Amino acid sequence: MSLLEDATATPVVLGGVRGGPDLPTLRQDRWWVQPVVTVTVLTAFVAYATWAAFVNKDYFAGPSLHRDLISPFYSPCLTESCVPGSHPGTILTWWTISPALLILIFPLGFRLTCYYYRKAYYRSFWWAPPACAVADAHGTYTGESRFPLFFQNVHRYFFFAGLVFNVILTIDAVMAFRQPGVGIGISVGTVVLCINAALLWMYSISCHACRHLCGGGAKQFSKAPVRYRIWKTLTPLNANHMVFAWMSLVFVALTDLYVRLVASGVIHDYGFHF
Repeated sequence: MSLLEDATATPVVLGGVRGGPDLPTLRQDRWWVQPVVTVTVLTAFVAYATWAAFVNKDYFAGPSLHRDLISPFYSPCLTESCVPGSHPGTILTWWTISPALLILIFPLGFRLTCYYYRKAYYRSFWWAPPACAVADAHGTYTGESRFPLFFQNVHRYFFFAGLVFNVILTIDAVMAFRQPGVGIGISVGTVVLCINAALLWMYSISCHACRHLCGGGAKQFSKAPVRYRIWKTLTPLNANHMVFAWMSLVFVALTDLYVRLVASGVIHDYGFHF
């Protein structure tokens, strides 16, 4: 019997664990490192964001410090309990708890339903599957067709909400150049807020939903040259969506931390004015 005939005669047995063989995996590399890192970073972010949202103080460095710095977790600050000077003028008197809880619904909803983050936490928290060529931890598969996962389909709507908050945080970054009682200037806080806004924009415009919005519905690019140029510009950004997702996630928490340290007097926001 030839080698080709022998290979063809190899029996195929169906069954076993969904997503892989009966053995968990035959991989010998450290495939578990990425899921562990993902769980660690996401858990740390959720823990910090939850604490920051409920602590309800030290989120605004205002005129007393000659600064105009507000945490991205608390902007726009729309409740009556907001620190004077931190809100744009419209105040909700019926909301009596932390104003951050009104805001974080939208950016967290955008990230929670993000296509990349779905892959990240499906693999790391649910092990569905944890890595390529590693057995799935679940015996059945229903996709995102059942509660609560069918809510993932609202991602495109959270995308638009995310753009609104990007505009607001960009305005905050511009306003940070004001130094009340001193003039116009640049400080470390100004740079931090500008970088934060830039990373959030990069994360948003590199989003799959954004790329699809700009070019996904066009049946012929030759008949939509403007959309084609936009789609072609966004495509390389989309390839780096994972990088922007992590950079913006970590930096938005660091931005809140920096404003919090300045507002509480722990550190001084060094800078200069004109």
